This record gives sequence, C-alpha cells and structure tokens, in this order.
Amino acid sequence: MAKTIALVIAAGRGQRFGAELPKQYLAVAGRPLLYHSAAAFARHPRVDAVRVVIHPDDRARYDAAVSGLGLLDPVAGGATRQESVRLGLESLTPLAPERVLVHDGARPAVDAGVIDRVLAALDDAPGAIAAVPVGDSLKRAAEDGRVAASVDRAGLWRAQTPQAFRFDDILAAHRAAADRGLTDDAAVAEAAGMAVKLVPGSEDNLKVTTEDDVARVERALGERFESRVGMGFDVHPFGSGDHVMLCGVRVAHDRGLVGHSDADAGLHALVDAVLGALGAGDIGEIFPPGDDEWRDADSGVFAARVREMVAAAGGEIAHLDVTLTCERPRIGPHREAMAARLAELFGVARGRISVKATTTDRLGFIGRGEGL
Repeated sequence: MAKTIALVIAAGRGQRFGAELPKQYLAVAGRPLLYHSAAAFARHPRVDAVRVVIHPDDRARYDAAVSGLGLLDPVAGGATRQESVRLGLESLTPLAPERVLVHDGARPAVDAGVIDRVLAALDDAPGAIAAVPVGDSLKRAAEDGRVAASVDRAGLWRAQTPQAFRFDDILAAHRAAADRGLTDDAAVAEAAGMAVKLVPGSEDNLKVTTEDDVARVERALGERFESRVGMGFDVHPFGSGDHVMLCGVRVAHDRGLVGHSDADAGLHALVDAVLGALGAGDIGEIFPPGDDEWRDADSGVFAARVREMVAAAGGEIAHLDVTLTCERPRIGPHREAMAARLAELFGVARGRISVKATTTDRLGFIGRGEGL
C-alpha cells in the first residue's frame, strides 16, 4: 500500500515564460525540468509513489521526459492549478494514501531535506508547507510606480512546494473550495479551517518563471551532481548450443556460450561497469558463480539489481557504452534490438546507449572462434 504519494503538478502552459515549449519540458542541467522535479520524489525513501498531472496535449512529451523513473500513470489536469490539483487528488482515491505531497513541476531543485521536513511536520499537524522567511524590505507601489508605503516584513514567509497534507483532509478541502481560484493548497487548507505548519524551505527551491531562473536552477542542480565512470570486461567461451545471449537479446548461432548463468558477456561487462562506478565490488561478489540461485539465470536480473543499487545510492545511470568483440555471430543486425533492451533494463534513454562491435582480425582466441 502506498502510504505517501507525491503529486507533481505540470499541466500549465507557462505563458509568462515566453517559450514555445511549456517550461516544464525545457532542458535544465541535461534533462527536462519536469524530470528533476519528479525524480526528487521518486528517489526519496519516504515517498511510495509519484503521479504527475499533465496537460492532455503533452502525453508524448511527458513520456519522453520522465522515462526510467517508474512513476504512476499521469492524469490530465484542468483549466487552473487548483482544478488540476483536485483532479490529481481524485485520481489517488483508489490508492487510499495516508499522506500526499503536492509539488509544482516547475520547481526542479527541491532537495531531500525539504521533503523530509515537510513530511515530519505532518506528525503533529494536518498540513505543512515549505517556505522561506522574507529577508528583503517590502514596498507597496502606487499606480504611477512610486512607493506608496513600506510593508512590515515581520512574520512574512514566501510559500514554496512541496506542501504536504493528510490525504482525506486535503481532498475534502479541495472539493469544498472548487472554483474559488485560490493560489496554493495551503490556502485551500486554510479555507477549510485546517492548521498548516511552516517548515524551512530552501532558496534553491525556486519556481522557474523567467530565463534567469533557468540559470539559477542549473547552478543549484549542478552543485549536487557527482559524475562517476565505471569499466567492465567479460569473456565467455563457446560451447554447444543454438544461440547466444548478448545484451539481453537472443541471437541465433551454431554454438552457445558457456557460463553459470546465461553467459551474456555484454550484460556482465555492463553490470561490472556500473558496480565499478558505485565502488560496490564486482559481479562475482554480488552474484557468486557457485551459487545455485544464479544457475542458468537471465542476466537481466543482474542489470535490474544494479539499477536498484544505483537508485538506492541516490544516483542514476546516465550513459552506457559496450563493445562486443567476436568474429561471429554478426552483431550489426541485432544492434538496435540490443540497445532497446539495454534501455529497458537499465532505465536509460535510447539516445544515451552505444552498442558497438569489432573483431580481432582473426587473431587470438577470439579470432579462432573459441569465445567472445
């Protein structure tokens, strides 16, 4: 049962931003802005599931943007943000969550600490929002642009998202406040008489509204990234059989590969590379060849396991590059199928995967057809 679900609101058109593409799909730090917003919750250990509310015209963009995150199916939003949130909440009723986090899809730099603090506040309050205290002096402007008055900033906070609530309470509040045009979910909760707690947000957790915001968010996201590269290598000899498994694809051949599992040298090398980037040992340590559990196993199981290990470490696999060295079978006719299967197994976009093949010009054990 999903006790805590994050609802990411991304149904807007972003007219104020001025771009042809809705801003939630613009590239920020190498990924669509929406990817970062959703990934922060998909990777959080206290969030059980994530659903995005999208514009009905954006399904293709959405699918490409969040590929590999394992989210719930999206739902279509409404004409206003308030209506989109309500529709998203209604879609969660069959899942009966205890808590729900509502987050703007245009806030890609939310961090785990902010999510932790908002969820913790629900232990003694029906609602909680991330916010930052106002630090600048505030002025009220006259119609002609002059300062009309100074505004006391004491006790004033700038509201952010995520905003977290006990699910039944906020759903009832949204149903009661339909069509009132309230600006955020805290206002909806307040209108229903719910106590909403303020918890510290983050200056990095800004909502992208202008082009200048994109640069600020990219800096904030870039400071969190650590790039790692791993390398893997694997060899299997040929034996009897009528096919080989390579990169998760069954390739017809007059000989098979000998190994404890399915002897998929391509997948084994890639799994070793990911383990190397994690600093987590090698494939023989994680999946011992003498263990009967892995006898004749589909090596896709190994790929799924290291993918989980990467996610648990707070990372993601950004790129895969594999070279298959053999005289036979011919790899070219199967290259695209292999890349597609690797994309599926490792949760990496097809355009970030390279499958290459070469020979040894008939030199050595590979040249003699003894293995690959």
